[in-house]
Formats: sequence, structure tokens, C-alpha cells
Amino acid sequence: MRPRFVAPLLSLIGLAVVGVFTVSLFTGSLPFGSAGPKGGGKNAGVDPNRTAAPSNVVIVPTLPPQPNPSDAPSVPGSIVFAKQGNVWLESDFKATQVTDSGRDSMPSWSPDGQWIYFIETVEQRGLFPSQGSARYYTLTYPVLTRVHPDGTGREPLVTGLYKAGGGAYQWFYWLRQPVVSPDGRTIALLSDGPDPTRSDVVLQFLDTKTRKFTRVPVGENPPLGHQDVVWRPDGKLLLYVRNARDGPRGAPSIWQYSPVTQKTSAVTGPGYTSPSFSPDGKWIAATRTTTFGTDVVILNAKTGAEVLRVTNTAQSWAPVWSPAGDSIAYLTIRYQIVDLRLTPLKGRAGAWTLGDEIELTQYSGLDGSSRPDWYVPRDQLPAPSPLPSDASPSARAAATGGAKPSGTP
Repeated sequence: MRPRFVAPLLSLIGLAVVGVFTVSLFTGSLPFGSAGPKGGGKNAGVDPNRTAAPSNVVIVPTLPPQPNPSDAPSVPGSIVFAKQGNVWLESDFKATQVTDSGRDSMPSWSPDGQWIYFIETVEQRGLFPSQGSARYYTLTYPVLTRVHPDGTGREPLVTGLYKAGGGAYQWFYWLRQPVVSPDGRTIALLSDGPDPTRSDVVLQFLDTKTRKFTRVPVGENPPLGHQDVVWRPDGKLLLYVRNARDGPRGAPSIWQYSPVTQKTSAVTGPGYTSPSFSPDGKWIAATRTTTFGTDVVILNAKTGAEVLRVTNTAQSWAPVWSPAGDSIAYLTIRYQIVDLRLTPLKGRAGAWTLGDEIELTQYSGLDGSSRPDWYVPRDQLPAPSPLPSDASPSARAAATGGAKPSGTP
């Protein structure tokens, strides 16, 4: 037995507790529901020959019960989300199950739409020193995984299993919220890897070829770390949430980081999470937390000023901006059941009016801690708007179709 492992173990337990409660603490303690009432409707887009994991049989996404409003825009592309530990797609008002392990969460699209990246949770027995002796634990560790949208080609990429003592001891490090850069070369995610005894759960880059971690040089408030990372569409800027506390309450704020200059700056004050860029990079959809709950708002990307409140129910969060630029999808909760909603944006950018809210799922029990993500093929997108002035010539060429991303591994 090596005493030097005792202190790291206590540290790891603390990190685990922080990780488990991060989402609820910093988004206003949302009462995430995991399932709806029994008999929630017929399977929508589910292969009848697929064997569902036990967690899938409670309720599945269903179609809206009535036609969409006549003035509602079409919904191009596909929105990916998690439900009962599985990855699903919502496309053309039809929900389709992609995975059936019952262990998958936090899905996001590759920039070319060929892959969905997500976190799988694996369980195994592990041995690690505690209180002067080695003890066995049931470990649940994350694995960064990807799969094609049709459910084929499932492939583990990086495991969070941590080994020490010459391989005799096993623990884990966190892998959370992976998002692939527009050029396909880098995955931004939140992790305390590759050595959880030396780090909090913070913003890191993972090289898609070498599978090596690089800690991003941004500040934190130990041990609270970061959450909710997202790339600007040109890949020249990231947003992330820097967690903090104000007495007993969380005080998260949105920050930005430039991979080119390695400079950071605050975008908002306390109370904002889950940022999502507009296609032109000029606006940010975000979750605003108040004493009443959480709502979706739109912010000016340069000043952080709030320009529009998209929802006013105090029960909505985790927005994702349509790549077509004309709507925002988000999660909402009612009767402890989480569903996916969409609000169209009408009029001139910055002076929008809101269309009628559209129900994309109904009584579906989605995973409230997994943000949705949206992909639209290039041929379904409108002509691109000019990118912010700090975008490079190559980024501008890519945005206008003169260059294409290098693809994902």
C-alpha cells in the first residue's frame, strides 16, 4: 500500500461530487424529469427489429398532436438529443433512435454531418487505495464515442479509465460535452484528464489524430471548473462557462477564448450558461438563470447585452441556434417531463419577433443535462451572412463555400 494515493483519492471523490451536481447547481437546480407517464404514444421512427435497452421502454418521443402553425417555417436538417441514455434524431418532425445502449449522453454533430459524438458510460470493478488499504469500487467511467447518424460504425475514441500504481489501481477522469471544431481537427470538451489527481474539470482540447489532451490556458475558480463549450462557426473563437459561486448560489458566466491569440474575456456577468452562436457569429442564444428559474435569451456577441427574451416560462434551457439562422430549439420541462421545443425568429436580426412555439417532442422524458445540437446540410442553408471582422480569409472562404472543412477523423 502506498500512502501517497490517499490524498489524491479524497481529491477525486470531491471532483466526482462536483461533477455530478454541476448542471443542477449552475442552472438553477432544474428538476430534470427522466420519464413521462406510461403509454405515451407509439414509437416514432423506431426500427421494430431493434432490441431496446431496459431504459428505453418507458416512453419514446411522439409527434405533435396537431399540425404546425400555418406561418411556421420549415425545420431543415436534424436535431440530435439524448433520451433515457440513448441518442435520438429529430428530423422533419419525426424522431428516430440512433443508439440503444442505455448509457449514452451529451451528443453533438461533426461539422460534416457524418458523425455524432457523445459520451458513453461504462461500468466495471476497480481497485484504488483508500484509508490505508486498497479497496474495490464499482467504477462508472466515461468513453468518448462516435456513431454515424444511421446507427452504424459505433467507435470508442478515448476512455476516461485512469490507471495508477503500475496498473494495479483503477479510477477515472471526466469527459463531458464534446464538440468538434469546424475544421474537424480538434475536439473541445470538459475534462480533468489525463490525470485526475492534478486537475479540475476544465476546458481542454483533444487532437483528433493523436488523441492527446491539451489544457486550454484559461482561468477557473477551483474546484468548480468549466462547462458548456461551443465553437463559433468559423472556428476562430470559443465560448465556455466559467463556474463561480455567490454565497450558496451558483454564479456562472459566459467567457470567450481565442485559439489564435490565446486571450480570454468575459462576455456576460453572472447568471448565464449554455451559449450557442448564431450562424453569422454576431449573436448568442443562452440560458438565463433567475430566482424564478431558467429561460432562453439572445445576447449581443460583442457586448453580452440581452436583446431578446425567447421564453418566459422559467422552465426552458440549453438553446441551440438553427444553422439556417431562423429559429432556436431548446429544452423545456412540464410536469417533471423534459421535451424539445422550437421558436421561429422573424424579421431583421437584432430586432426579431417571435413566432409560435412548436413542439418537436411531447411528453418524451429527454435527458435534461444533455444539450441538443443541430446539423443542416449545406444545400439546405441560405446564403451565408458576413462573418465577424476578426475572421480569417480562410474562414471566410469556408463560410462562402470556397473551401471545405478538412473533415473529421
